Amino acid sequence: MNNYPNDYPNNAIKQAPDNIPPKKNRGSFLSGFASGALLTLLIACCVYTGVRFYHIYQMRAEKERAEAEKEPDSVVNDNTMGKLQVIEETIAKYYYEEDVDQEALTDGLYNGMIAALGDPYSTYYTQEDLESLMQQTEGVYYGIGAYVGMDTQTGLAHISGVIDDTPAQEAGLRDGDVIYMVDKEPMQGLELSEVVANIKGLEGTKVHLTIYREGERDYLEFDVERKKIESPTVKHEMFENGTGYIQITEFDDVTVDQFSEALAVLRGQGMKGLILDLRANPGGNLSAVVEIARQLLPKGLIVYTEDRDGNRTEYSCDGSKKFDQPLIVLINGYSASASEILAGAIKDYGIGELIGTKTFGKGIVQRVISLSDGTALKLTVSSYFTPKGNNIHGIGVEPDEVYEFDGDRYYDEGYDNQLEHAIDVMAGKVERTQG
Repeated sequence: MNNYPNDYPNNAIKQAPDNIPPKKNRGSFLSGFASGALLTLLIACCVYTGVRFYHIYQMRAEKERAEAEKEPDSVVNDNTMGKLQVIEETIAKYYYEEDVDQEALTDGLYNGMIAALGDPYSTYYTQEDLESLMQQTEGVYYGIGAYVGMDTQTGLAHISGVIDDTPAQEAGLRDGDVIYMVDKEPMQGLELSEVVANIKGLEGTKVHLTIYREGERDYLEFDVERKKIESPTVKHEMFENGTGYIQITEFDDVTVDQFSEALAVLRGQGMKGLILDLRANPGGNLSAVVEIARQLLPKGLIVYTEDRDGNRTEYSCDGSKKFDQPLIVLINGYSASASEILAGAIKDYGIGELIGTKTFGKGIVQRVISLSDGTALKLTVSSYFTPKGNNIHGIGVEPDEVYEFDGDRYYDEGYDNQLEHAIDVMAGKVERTQG
């Protein structure tokens, strides 16, 4: 029997079993309860804080991962610059040839960026390339006297025209000859400007061309001397029955005055109808073809262009010099770009008849953009449309009369069957206008 304090009432006093510890007092209980609650709260806070920090960490990691995976707004960034440095160091350490042309590597970077556009008409020009281009568009250069075009499907350059009384004509080069090698170096995969640069050179030197010609069993080899070529882009002649003939081989800066002079001479000789020969004309300056069109077309649109944002630029004429005599235009598969602008406008207005074969189909416009270091970019900036809104890119301009060219007869006999046919057609037109 245990004795309890006398202040507890007797009915509240009970004997506890011997195996149960005696109860603590009320103050100790409350203190313990408060301590437990505080500890529980502290643990909960720690757990919440940990979960919160982990959530923030996950969100940050996801954001960084997304940023890393997102394509940069510019290809010139820390990653690409760092990789270029690694590539350069790797070349310096492992490349077999010790003497690496650093300037060529630098130009290769710029060329590679433009080439990645996948556009055969966009090009990077070094200072030398740009100077050569300016000479070409001016109509004076040192070369062999042949126009060179590019077949975008095969990626091979070809002779698109031969200038009379030049080394190219004397050597026997022909329209359509595919340029396989220049000085034993393959030309496959090179830009048109690079092929042309390889053909051109110092006056009096020779260039060796390896040519593929359709119908020949093997490649043809030519040694052609380079000379100063003053490119006559316009040739004119008066045939019988007052049939005038003007051939435009390219639209350069000098072409407008040459065409104006030829047209004036033929009119002075009593021209009654005109055959305009645009065969094998690869194009040239937009401004040149527009000025020539203003000497032929009625009042209205000549051509209009649209850029990627839909901005439209129109080129028009006032019709004050509209050609009012019978007109025939000769075209073929090598008539491209600016020559298609002129042929397409003549066809849309119905002022002339197109004879030959379908044109090349280059309906896009390039612009040369000069850079501060003397280099330049030629970029495709817009598409062009004929007056009726036709975009002929990849399509070409269809002739009113399909008349195939007899190459064998031309090169064997010097007989131009397309031109002779046009002369016959023109004779009928002149006779009807006079009758």
